[in-house]
Amino acid sequence: MYGPYGHGCMFQGGGMFFGGLGMILMWGIPLLILFALLKYLFANPRWNDEPKGPPDRKTPLDILKEAYARGEISREEYLQKRDDLTEKQVNEPSSQ
Repeated sequence: MYGPYGHGCMFQGGGMFFGGLGMILMWGIPLLILFALLKYLFANPRWNDEPKGPPDRKTPLDILKEAYARGEISREEYLQKRDDLTEKQVNEPSSQ
């Protein structure tokens, strides 16, 4: 009937798991976990196939090839500039 200490209920007074603090923890922690899960799922979509980071930069040789393909320079100009660029790239010391 009554608890071992003569009280009507075991959870009266201060024995109610800290009262309001217990209720805050009981509702707050699951809500925080749910919020974190939703944020993780929607902030990092896995179906996005776009590459991250800056787009690839064109090299001078790529730009030269495009100019030749568009007919802006002659074959002789293309070959001369290509040789100049490849010679420059070969003679440059590597930065280590």
